[in-house]
Amino acid sequence: METNFIDYVKIVCRSGKGGRGSMHMHRAKYVPNGGPDGGDGGRGGHVYLRGNRNYWTLLHLRYERHVFAGHGGAGGKSGSHGADGADRYIDVPCGTVVYDAETGRFLCDVTEDGQIVQLLRGGRGGMGNKHFATSTNQAPRFAQPGEPMQELTVIMELKMLADVGLVGFPNAGKSTLVGAISSAHPKIAGYPFTTLEPSVGVVSYREGRSFVMADIPGIIEGASEGKGLGLRFLRHIERNALLLFMIPGDTDDIRHDYEVLLRELTTYNPELLNKQRVLAITKADLLDDELMQMLEADLPTDLPHLFISSVTGFHITQLKDLLWQQLDTSERQAAHAAAIVHRDKDITSLQHELEDEGEDLDIDIIDDNDVEDIDDIDDFEIIDFSEQ
Repeated sequence: METNFIDYVKIVCRSGKGGRGSMHMHRAKYVPNGGPDGGDGGRGGHVYLRGNRNYWTLLHLRYERHVFAGHGGAGGKSGSHGADGADRYIDVPCGTVVYDAETGRFLCDVTEDGQIVQLLRGGRGGMGNKHFATSTNQAPRFAQPGEPMQELTVIMELKMLADVGLVGFPNAGKSTLVGAISSAHPKIAGYPFTTLEPSVGVVSYREGRSFVMADIPGIIEGASEGKGLGLRFLRHIERNALLLFMIPGDTDDIRHDYEVLLRELTTYNPELLNKQRVLAITKADLLDDELMQMLEADLPTDLPHLFISSVTGFHITQLKDLLWQQLDTSERQAAHAAAIVHRDKDITSLQHELEDEGEDLDIDIIDDNDVEDIDDIDDFEIIDFSEQ
């Protein structure tokens, strides 16, 4: 089924090339030996990324696969400067991470509204011949061409910004919890994989305070090998300060299920083990007090836990208190900073990832002999010229 939630796109970006300098010689009836007066070319347009909180998905970029900045104008007579090329701004939702599609190298991360990151730099305009006049060469008949454009194919991934990320098997009650304690309305049904895309809910707390909770589709044992929905959506919990593991109380072995989920997270990204964790045993309305005491004796001891029921509201207030306590609002900003994990993509698996996301492996590129690879340009240098 087609969805409007797009969290992965591949696009081609190209900056503008610089305009060429002018080789004009000044000629006027009453100005003998006017000399060179060629103006400089304009710079090429830059390509920027700009965080925009009004976007929550990359859908708008799926239908704009080529982002080209304007070229700089050529210099003119009388020292006229060429026009600068138009810059291009790519608006992305907060939490967007950008990678080089050819090498898998991490490029940048946009996390704040209004944050601007220069992705590609436009070519500088060439200098006109008036700059090259000397005492021995008073009428130079050459000028600089503009610097070439840069081109880069990038992969953009959206990683949701949330305080609490829900982790669990299908039908563990994650969507039910989000619907019960926030204003979000995720799809809830009695069959596995009801949730096919991540959803975010704002949870109201005491004294007007709140925190953000992210629900991702359920994962199963072997997800790291591509089973079920695989690990496609786990990127959305990489930024979360706290992970809430949710396991139904009617499962055969709660500790085993928790260890399976933890192992799948470790396979995806070992650094997820450094995050705070809380365990919620759901569907407690199916358990009596004696059974809960028996189950508690076999629960993991390395994290706080709580029996809850989203349907009856059992221990839901206590769960909010526990989550808020673990988040520790005074250190939440630092926790978010530590939660952001940047790793280069493995180029050997990048092609399979593109196929899984339904992205084109090759995007048609307009041929241009002036295009230079971004990896070959560390800094701009003045172009050397010889007299002609």
